[in-house]
Amino acid sequence: MNRKLYISITLYSIVLQLFACNSQENLEEKVSTGLIKPYISQYDNDLYQKIEDMRLTGVPASKDMSTDINSPKAQLGKKLFYSKALSGNMDTACVSCHHPLLGGGDNLSLSIGTGAKYPDLLGIGRTLKDKNKQVQVPRNAPTTLNVFVYKKVMFHDGRIERLDEAGAITTPDVEYPKVDVLAGKDIVQAQSRFPLTSHAEMKGLSFSAEYGNQTTRQYIAQRLGGYGQGKGKLTSLENQYWLNEFRKAFNATDLSVGELITEQNISEAISEYERSQVFINNAWSKYIQGDKQALTEQQKQGALLFFTPVMQGGAGCFVCHQGDSFTDEKFYNTAMPQIGLGKGDGDTLSNDFGRMRVTGKEEDRYRFRTPSLLNVELTGPWGHDGAYSNLFDIVKHMLNPEEALKNYNIGGLTQGSLHTLDWKENTNKALAKGVALVSQEVNKEKVEALVSFLRALTDPCTKDRKCLEPWLNSAEDDPMHLQLHATKQSGERL
Repeated sequence: MNRKLYISITLYSIVLQLFACNSQENLEEKVSTGLIKPYISQYDNDLYQKIEDMRLTGVPASKDMSTDINSPKAQLGKKLFYSKALSGNMDTACVSCHHPLLGGGDNLSLSIGTGAKYPDLLGIGRTLKDKNKQVQVPRNAPTTLNVFVYKKVMFHDGRIERLDEAGAITTPDVEYPKVDVLAGKDIVQAQSRFPLTSHAEMKGLSFSAEYGNQTTRQYIAQRLGGYGQGKGKLTSLENQYWLNEFRKAFNATDLSVGELITEQNISEAISEYERSQVFINNAWSKYIQGDKQALTEQQKQGALLFFTPVMQGGAGCFVCHQGDSFTDEKFYNTAMPQIGLGKGDGDTLSNDFGRMRVTGKEEDRYRFRTPSLLNVELTGPWGHDGAYSNLFDIVKHMLNPEEALKNYNIGGLTQGSLHTLDWKENTNKALAKGVALVSQEVNKEKVEALVSFLRALTDPCTKDRKCLEPWLNSAEDDPMHLQLHATKQSGERL
């Protein structure tokens, strides 16, 4: 037989056998018998040394903050999370902006909450019914996936903040940094109390001016339970449904409806559901735990760049995206292109001063929270205002903001009808304030390696409807037809 042909057939046979391996044990057996040789990466030694130096485990230390999706409270929280009955106009649910099949977000740069033309249509194609009366949400919707990793602050500007080890929390309901005694048991519960109070998100424009934040929350609770100011707003069957659900979840058959269906219990149940969204079983965690084959060579190259300081030839991403949670929960000015109508700040009234809006400190102007990068592949568009619709582009921005802004393309936004007239003026002001990033050389290979590594932070379950099924609602959860059953622009089920 021709020698070259023999070698080709032999190599092809080995490749076929390698792909036929159904388990790590089979692979190890073939290696031990000499049939195939173990592949030794040029990056493994350095990468495992960094893992050891940084004491990474692949499991966020705050995992004890998570809950089981099958717990009674999490199950109630899921029903509430999908229910339009929690919004002022009964046209929006928490899941409108935070759907598990959309990476725990909505795939929009700037969210559209209440007043949507088609309330059940999520993602691209969701538009406002009347742009003259309704207001678009001014910031990008943070993912609820792995929300348990946050211990200190919630929201892009950190307006929900844990103040001390005892668990005292400040919120927008009190002057910063005073303690809000109604915040709840942790920052996740505290956060879940606020979308109901936002006109653009869930409150809508149906409430009169005297309905402040707490009055709005109490009214929603009373409407669910059919008592007080909310009596008669839902059918008696709907009220009875929620009473039964709350009694099961809180194991409280002896409490009255007014004692049981409260705004505090609503937020507690929703936060239990949110904390159950734990998706950390990714290729990177498997690599940390010893599976050298879990990452590709490009992903290993990207990981080394990620965890190596800029002065040593790396990208230095780990400085802010620290630990197994990939966030230090601090605030930085990264000069994100300021699209949308902002928060009404500055001369144009279309700017967003970020953390400064909370603290009042000039040095906090344009600073926003470091987000976790777990499942980041699925949580776009990226930036506090969703300015980047492509993961490659935002990585380029983080490596060299000034260079990226010179070539920023408004046409790259996947969401239409966004205000972009003032983006250059507002963004230049952020640049002039001083960016917290060390600008470095950017090349295609470097960016592609980093993006490849970021994709290794994706839990495969987040891409699998069947795997996500426990966190999705069903027809059985919707006897009164007020649950949101998400659809795509095509009209198909999401």
